[in-house]
Amino acid sequence: MTLSHLGERTDAYGRIRLWGSVGFILVVVGLGYAFDTVPISWLPWAVLAVMLGIVAFARVIPEAEILPHAGDHIPVWEVLKRPEVASLLAACMLMAVTHGPYYTFYSIYLVDHGYDKSTVGWLWALGVLCEIGIFLIIPRIFARVTPRRLILASFALAVLRFLLIAWGVESAWLVWGAQTLHAFTFGTYHAAAVALIHQHFRGRHQARGQALYTSLSYGVGGTIGGLASGLTWESLGSAWTFTLAAVSAALAWGVYAVWGRPPPRTAKPVPAPRF
Repeated sequence: MTLSHLGERTDAYGRIRLWGSVGFILVVVGLGYAFDTVPISWLPWAVLAVMLGIVAFARVIPEAEILPHAGDHIPVWEVLKRPEVASLLAACMLMAVTHGPYYTFYSIYLVDHGYDKSTVGWLWALGVLCEIGIFLIIPRIFARVTPRRLILASFALAVLRFLLIAWGVESAWLVWGAQTLHAFTFGTYHAAAVALIHQHFRGRHQARGQALYTSLSYGVGGTIGGLASGLTWESLGSAWTFTLAAVSAALAWGVYAVWGRPPPRTAKPVPAPRF
């Protein structure tokens, strides 16, 4: 819906998406204080209230006009079979696998290594604040760097980030520094991925493309990452679990770097000179 309303101004997506990050901080901090005074059994009701609010606001969002596109007649399967599209979706799924142990075990991991719960909360907040910062400036970044280069850089920085988490947890400076990389491993990555999906799926295929991106990455990839991290946490330990997450990010980089190159444009024939 957002991209349909924006049309060709996809660079403005980040400035709208950042409000999701703002909402995340407000709810996490607000409910954190609330549950100091009310029982945790109120949590499902709080979640229900937020979801009802989403439904209410969704009712007043106007329908976006989806303009006809020259590729509307092409089946969506034909778009999916293109190497640059298939490799992008595969890389995004691997990136979600990478974040599986982070979303599942990061807080437990830090507490086990001596960090108090308030520090853990501020580390999560720092990551989201950095994410908001990148969403604010992403239009200027898009003006200078292509989404393909941005997403490849995000994969590479994810490798660094998860290696720092794995082996630098005893150093508070490394832990805080690694958390600032959330600006790239989520903020820049997500904005670039959405822009690339929007480029590949046009016209009536736009909604299907974004749905495929969300379901294959956060749905399938996130599930695999969470389940796999549970298995490796018990058998290999925490450090190697986050190391395997870094390996997954490296695979994402390799898949998209090799197979995600856009097809070369066919040059128009130059007419023979007339004498």
